[in-house]
Amino acid sequence: MDEDLIEYAPNIPDNVLELIFSYLKLQDLRNCALVCKSWNRFLCDENNEVWRAQCLQKVPAEAFKNDLLSVVPTYKAKLRAFYHAWNPFDCSRHVYIKPNGFTLHRNPVAQSTDGSRGKIGFKHGRHAWEVRWEGPLGTVAVVGIATKDAAIQCHGYYALLGADDQSWGWNLVDNLLLHNGDAHGIYPLLNNAPKYKVGERIRVVLDCDDNTLSFEKNYEFLGVAFTDLPDKLFYPTVAAVYGNTEISMVYLGPPLDG
Repeated sequence: MDEDLIEYAPNIPDNVLELIFSYLKLQDLRNCALVCKSWNRFLCDENNEVWRAQCLQKVPAEAFKNDLLSVVPTYKAKLRAFYHAWNPFDCSRHVYIKPNGFTLHRNPVAQSTDGSRGKIGFKHGRHAWEVRWEGPLGTVAVVGIATKDAAIQCHGYYALLGADDQSWGWNLVDNLLLHNGDAHGIYPLLNNAPKYKVGERIRVVLDCDDNTLSFEKNYEFLGVAFTDLPDKLFYPTVAAVYGNTEISMVYLGPPLDG
């Protein structure tokens, strides 16, 4: 960056910064936030015109046609969620990602369990994302996390997510926690815990600092599901069996406690 620009950086008016930053790529904007307090303050406003332009350029227009992104209120948060959404190159061959970029569709293929992972994995920090299941659950509907080594498709109707030592999941059909091919108890720990109803919002909370995985349903914390997670790179993951079912995932960022 030009030394003269750095010298005068703190005194550049916001309207001029907006014009300059509108020509930059995301990586450049990250670097600009480190130049001085003035630039950092400007870029910390996640709803300014710079982030609005970036969001509208990169997030598909279809994503704004319903309330899917209402859980991430700022333009920068919506952009961040898009970069964390389902990975079209890391899903079963029976799954495709819809034009909105956030929703997977499982094709009606018999005798197959099909899954998808998110684009970005996590190894440090605390992360939360929302999963919304649209359509019947069938016999298997599992939400959780997996490493890159976990299978993403298998023959038959099978609790794929949680079937090996590389994945951890909660089967919404029978409220069982699954890992390494075993059931690890009923979840949540309630007498006659209510089953998931299609359309309810599930939030997954991964704490890589405490090595735990937890869930919320309709903004109610359900308790810690898994502890002592290994030091691995984890990806948001789901597994489904029902034809034409659709599952949306929106990354929220660090979870809000309380």
